[in-house]
Amino acid sequence: MNGSVTSELRNHIAEITFGTPKSNALPGAVLEKLAQTIMEEGTKEEVKAILIKSEGEKAFCAGASFDELLEIEELEKSKQFFGGFAKVLNAMRNCGKIVVVRVQGRTTGGGVGIACGADYCFATQDAALALTEINLGIGPFVIGPYVERKIGKSQFSAMAIDADFRSAAWAEQHNVYHSVSENIAEMDAKLEKFLETLASRSSEALALIKKVSWEGTEHFNELMPARIYMSASLILEDSAKKNIASIKERLRAK
Repeated sequence: MNGSVTSELRNHIAEITFGTPKSNALPGAVLEKLAQTIMEEGTKEEVKAILIKSEGEKAFCAGASFDELLEIEELEKSKQFFGGFAKVLNAMRNCGKIVVVRVQGRTTGGGVGIACGADYCFATQDAALALTEINLGIGPFVIGPYVERKIGKSQFSAMAIDADFRSAAWAEQHNVYHSVSENIAEMDAKLEKFLETLASRSSEALALIKKVSWEGTEHFNELMPARIYMSASLILEDSAKKNIASIKERLRAK
């Protein structure tokens, strides 16, 4: 697996860390493992909350792995890949535990979906976010319902169309981030204190807060097959492959 997913239990908090060499972009195997780990930790009685974070001090998550997108040539494999993002977000929604996400740097595409799938999200002021899928020739279809839930349909549409980065301050104003810090050290200090408090809370109360927070999202399951197909079919177009290869080349030249 080109990347890793690890989990550690600390004081009733399951800390799940994912990482890949290229800006924590996510290949299919990492998505599958991440979804599986979230659900497994959610079943443990001693776990009161789940923390999701990524490796390093730069990008939180660059979304889908370009290397894997270029290799996909069949619709079923493409659907399986994009279905991986759906599985991760569905696990965050249905695991039964409060999910906290730590965003230490820029995040794009599917990474924005993970931030929006959080029940509570910490970030640094460098954690700008963008929905850049249109640059590839697709759209943020799979993560769309989760992003819309946080920022509303109009703002989601604007982000999907212009693909521009929004600042961490913007993300806080639009309910994606709940705490923004000047740097990683400050964020981690706040996060540690927050998790300590969370660990002292009633498990039953936290579970019920989780339940009522996601009321009205049951239809997400019905939306997903069509949303997965939208991205899966578009990414197979020659124009999409050329777009990805061009972006990869630009990134390599930097």
